[in-house]
Amino acid sequence: QVQLAESGGGLVQAGGSLRLSCAGSGHTSSDYNMGWFRQAPGKEREFVSAISWNGGLTSYADSVKGRFTISRANAKNTVSLQMNSLKPEDTAVYYCAAGQVFSINQYGYEYWGQGTQVTVSS
Repeated sequence: QVQLAESGGGLVQAGGSLRLSCAGSGHTSSDYNMGWFRQAPGKEREFVSAISWNGGLTSYADSVKGRFTISRANAKNTVSLQMNSLKPEDTAVYYCAAGQVFSINQYGYEYWGQGTQVTVSS
């Protein structure tokens, strides 16, 4: 069992930056591939970024490529998402997830955090 807790969300103006963190506990979360997903009001949850268990593979949604950077620190059981040049359309609840498969599909992840709200004002 893995427990995940996101932090770092908040309100930021367009063009600003935020850094989200996901802390893992329980079963060694560093053994898992990690993903970030987001869900805006009235929309389905969508893939944002993923990183393999050892950090060797990363993937980004086209909408965030070049603006967001995913990283992990296995010694600290944390995964981060650095978000720069934020846009109003990035407004959503952001979730981190852990899974045994490196995937851009939410169904590839077994464990989920509670989410953190990111609001970007225009």
